[in-house]
Order: sequence, then C-alpha cells, then structure tokens
Amino acid sequence: MKLKSIALASVLGTVALMVGCSKPAPTPPKSSVHFDTSLAMTELMGHVVDPAAFGFWKGSGTEETASGTRELAPTTDEGWEALESSAAVLIEAGNMLQLPGRARDPGDHWNKYAQDLSLRAAEGKAAAFKHDKQAVFETGAKIYQVCEACHAEYVIGPQIQSTGPAKGDPLPPWPSNLPKTK
Repeated sequence: MKLKSIALASVLGTVALMVGCSKPAPTPPKSSVHFDTSLAMTELMGHVVDPAAFGFWKGSGTEETASGTRELAPTTDEGWEALESSAAVLIEAGNMLQLPGRARDPGDHWNKYAQDLSLRAAEGKAAAFKHDKQAVFETGAKIYQVCEACHAEYVIGPQIQSTGPAKGDPLPPWPSNLPKTK
C-alpha cells in the first residue's frame, strides 16, 4: 500500500512539473478586422442599395410611354455589363447589411432578407451575363419582392406604428398631359 502511495505521488508530481513547465496556451492574436458601420441606414440605402437596384431594374422589362411600348433590356455589351455591375453591388449590399452593428431586430428576419437580396442579385448577375432579358426581368421582380417585404417590416410598419398612416394623398398628382383611367 505504501508503494502504491509513493508511485501515485511520483506520477502526480511528474504531471504537476510537466504542467508547470509547459508553455502557456497562446493567446489568440487580436483581430485587425474592424467594420465601420456608422454610415446611417438611410445613407447606405440611398447611396449604395437604391442606385444598384434602380440600375438593375432600369434594364429590364418594358416601359409604356405616350409614344408606345419601349423595351428596356440593354442592346450593347456595355449595357449588359452595367446590369451585371448593379447586381454585383446588390450581392455585396446583402453582405453589408449583415455586418455587426447593422442588423435590426428581429435579426433573424433581417439577415434572411439580406441573404435573399444577395441570392436574387446573384441570379440577376448570371442572367445579365447570359444576356437573358426575360430572366433579368423575372429576377428583378424577385429582388423587388425582397426589398418590399423588408421595407414593410423594418420601415413602413414601424413608421405607421410611430406616426400613424400617411396623411392626405401620398401619391403625386396625375400628369395633366395623360388621360385618367377608370
């Protein structure tokens, strides 16, 4: 029994010496990554997201004018490249919206909208690369649906809750040179 106690004490002493003499666990390096998310959401939307979305949408579908229907799809390689660029900005905008400090509550909804924006914009970029005007149009509609759903939850809904519904007629007056429809 005495021999077992001495052996156990030796083993424990050796382990203690090994632990005491071993190098301490390295501390993880401090990250040099810093996200500056101080740009107001209205500024991010106004200077990044909106111009990219409108840039994509203006190259899809048709426009009804007094002169008739006008095709909006690009007719040049430069025009298709501009659509791709707009879609690429929207892909990255979806990523920017998920940066720490940007998400709004509930965060899981916010991040889902941002991820959907990136996903739909990637589809739009692929369609523009292929010069597929129908796919660009359909993807543009999907991007619009993501934007509208997010705005309903994070912009319009909270605004109505805090200030009530819009007063008066929120729509601009009908252009006087166009006939009114019933």
